Amino acid sequence: MVSLERRQLLKCGLLLLGAGCDAPPRHVLSYQATPEQDQRPVFEFAVHPLHNPGKLIEAYQPLIAHLNQQLPDIEFRLEASRDYAAYEQKIRDRRPAFLLPNPWQTLLAQKFGYHVLAEAGDRADFRGIFIVRRDSQVRQPGDLDDRTIAYPSPTALAAAIMPQFFLHQHGLSVTRDVRNIYVGSQESAIMNVFLGQADAGATWPPPWRQFQLDHPEKAAQLKVIWETPPLINNSVMVRDDVPAKIFSKVQQLLIDLTHHPAGSQVLAPMQTAGFAAADDSTYAIVADYVARFEREVRPVEDK
Repeated sequence: MVSLERRQLLKCGLLLLGAGCDAPPRHVLSYQATPEQDQRPVFEFAVHPLHNPGKLIEAYQPLIAHLNQQLPDIEFRLEASRDYAAYEQKIRDRRPAFLLPNPWQTLLAQKFGYHVLAEAGDRADFRGIFIVRRDSQVRQPGDLDDRTIAYPSPTALAAAIMPQFFLHQHGLSVTRDVRNIYVGSQESAIMNVFLGQADAGATWPPPWRQFQLDHPEKAAQLKVIWETPPLINNSVMVRDDVPAKIFSKVQQLLIDLTHHPAGSQVLAPMQTAGFAAADDSTYAIVADYVARFEREVRPVEDK
């Protein structure tokens, strides 16, 4: 004789997915990166790869820590990228909420719903520089004819586009007269010169200053031979779905850094003089510059 309890269990088995059987609750274990009580919104802050990921985190984490301290109701997380192409894909995918891109990437990001909230650094610092070995026989731009030049990326404004326009203005065809290699990062462009794998390397002042600090013996065997005129510095951008009150607070915190007691500790690792208010129209000068570059030199991206 089957007991009532046994019959109920058999019924549950037959009606496994049906109604009418109150199965005991199951306790599912799950992992959470943050405690349940921490419901703060998280915003990724992606900086373009002017350093390798480790060095970039070292340089920019103080800024992220400052934002988190000043805005405790939200959380910012720094995001590095392995190279320019990976960073630009994140822009196209609208993944980070905040960006610190170079000026060409600023134009790209505007097409994907990002807006400028500040300019980073001193404009006079945003210029291309050419690095050669101290024992190099290169003396003038024409000496690079049929030689190799290293750049971080075809889309690096100060470290590729501006130097290539400089060579164009000095009579060299970038597409015919020189061999261009794109090596992924600013430090790699410098190291290719040190190792003799390139006759010259293009970069811009902050990575060169950092290289001198990190590798003084190697830097002593190199020198800056030319520099381009300056243009406009990197931007800080925000995705168009970030609440306006957060946008405004971040903008003000960046602008106020030069007057904040902790400001120098935040700005110094980034090798940035400070931040100034800016908007999308501020970077119209870059659009004009790039349009002329593409007419006279090469497309910035392969179409």
